[in-house]
Amino acid sequence: MFGKWRFLMLCRSLLKWIILGSGVGILTGSASAFFLHILDGVTQLRMEHTWLLFLLPVGGALVSFMYARYGKNSAKGNNLIIEEINKGNETIPLRMAPLVLFGTVITHLFGGSAGREGTAVQMGGSLAEWFGKLLRVGPVDRKILLICGISGGFGSIFGTPLAGTLFGLEVLAIGLIRHEALIPAFIASFVGNIVATSFWGVTHLHYPIGEIPAFSLIVILKVVFASILFGLTSIVFSELTHTLKKLYTRLFQNPMIKSAVGGGIIIALVYLLGTRDYLGLGIPLIEDSFTGEVHPFAFLGKLVFTALTLGANFQGGEVTPLFAIGATLGHSLASFLNLYAPFLAALGFIAVFCGATNTPIACFLMGIELFGSEGAIYLFIACIVSYLFSGHTGIYTSQQIGISKSHLISIPEGTTLASVKSLKKKNECGVEKQ
Repeated sequence: MFGKWRFLMLCRSLLKWIILGSGVGILTGSASAFFLHILDGVTQLRMEHTWLLFLLPVGGALVSFMYARYGKNSAKGNNLIIEEINKGNETIPLRMAPLVLFGTVITHLFGGSAGREGTAVQMGGSLAEWFGKLLRVGPVDRKILLICGISGGFGSIFGTPLAGTLFGLEVLAIGLIRHEALIPAFIASFVGNIVATSFWGVTHLHYPIGEIPAFSLIVILKVVFASILFGLTSIVFSELTHTLKKLYTRLFQNPMIKSAVGGGIIIALVYLLGTRDYLGLGIPLIEDSFTGEVHPFAFLGKLVFTALTLGANFQGGEVTPLFAIGATLGHSLASFLNLYAPFLAALGFIAVFCGATNTPIACFLMGIELFGSEGAIYLFIACIVSYLFSGHTGIYTSQQIGISKSHLISIPEGTTLASVKSLKKKNECGVEKQ
């Protein structure tokens, strides 16, 4: 009798989350499709009218004004959604969706170096919050719906429903996966991707990984070496972005002036280097990494341009630029390591992203979805090694540490990445006093 009752309860739970997860998936998939269509249009417009770059300071100032005037806690971005799932002390306003959409479009129209994942996740989170309020769900279901919003946004923006599922579960805390949200997150990500591609006609880019090297010890050692560099590169990107945000804020307390100055620096760098390759998403850099040639230090150029853009509070995301940084770095290492360039570009594509977000399983699944399963072993090695060597750093400062990456590094459970440095300083001071 108890078994029958439990079975019925599980069926009820499954049906409930099929409905709720699908609802979030429809909302996030539609929002991502709308965003991607606009993004393609403004990117094409910027390419055709190069003078738009000179409006970048004005655009940045306008977006900062909008956030200062109407944004409230929306300015926290992805970190707000992560905090709400982990703690649940604030409300995610519906205004976050149109604000981040408008801000990201302005960034890309005028030439800022940013991505699109942050926009999709924030739209997904705010829409999921609104959906939950509409249905008057409880606090536990609310958190699961927010995870669905992350997964649905991520899966639909990149066309990777499996990676989207795990990203929403992994990104909340290092070393932990929220299994209670596994089915809802998958439904939201799967439906979101289907809605974006089949209903709204979105097409996603896929890249040829090409020749997979034969399995051998020397190849594994080369992959491990490259993956260590990928992990270290993710540290440089994360720390530089956070440092620039603090520096900009210290120098310019007015957010509008801060963004305007940041836009001016981007313009100056474009003319100093004599190239516009590092503006926008970085898709041409990714394509060249797989099918052409890129400058040996292209990864560094994209890294600096993106850190400067996001550090000045321009809206967008980090992930697509991280793809470009990783792919170009992999391409540059190929000749040194005597490996096929597209193969190493694919490893860098997912590994730098993995190190910056601390989501190894999601990144591995993304590698499978984008590049196929033939190189699965190498893709997995790249993710786990980069994950380890990126340390307790990352682009999401509200990400908690559930379990330390190594038992040799003791960090209290629940510590956020933002507080790891202060914790380290306290420990060092304690050791010195002793």
